[in-house]
Amino acid sequence: MHSTQSVGRSPAERRRDTLERLGAERDLWVSTSHPEHGPHQVPLWFLWDGRAVWMCTGAASATARNVREEPRVRLGLPDTFDVVLLQGAAECHGAREVPAAPADAFAGKFGWDPRREEGAFVYLRVEPRTVRAWRGEPELRGRVVMRDGVWLG
Repeated sequence: MHSTQSVGRSPAERRRDTLERLGAERDLWVSTSHPEHGPHQVPLWFLWDGRAVWMCTGAASATARNVREEPRVRLGLPDTFDVVLLQGAAECHGAREVPAAPADAFAGKFGWDPRREEGAFVYLRVEPRTVRAWRGEPELRGRVVMRDGVWLG
């Protein structure tokens, strides 16, 4: 349980804390949208490779369908007090075409390798263009820690 007391962090501290969480956490919320079906949000396991987020979902899922039509996505770590929101465009990689390094790391992190499943899966790669991070109201100002793919601070 996190304290609700908050002291503002510097941009460098926010960046450091955000990168630590991306490396350590397991789940995030993936928000997509489709021109005909509207918004869709789902939690997925994810891997941070130091530059991009990698996720995996069924090839026929609403998430995969939406990304094919509209690649812009929003991703959010699940803590509503220590907020981290990422925005970028998702790339789809079929389980047979995905680069080995992130697929192997994903399998190592979760003990599950979608490449070995009978059903069709796709890996989604999102290199963030914008990242926002804040802990409570004192950090609303300056919450953008990445802009146009460049870390600030």
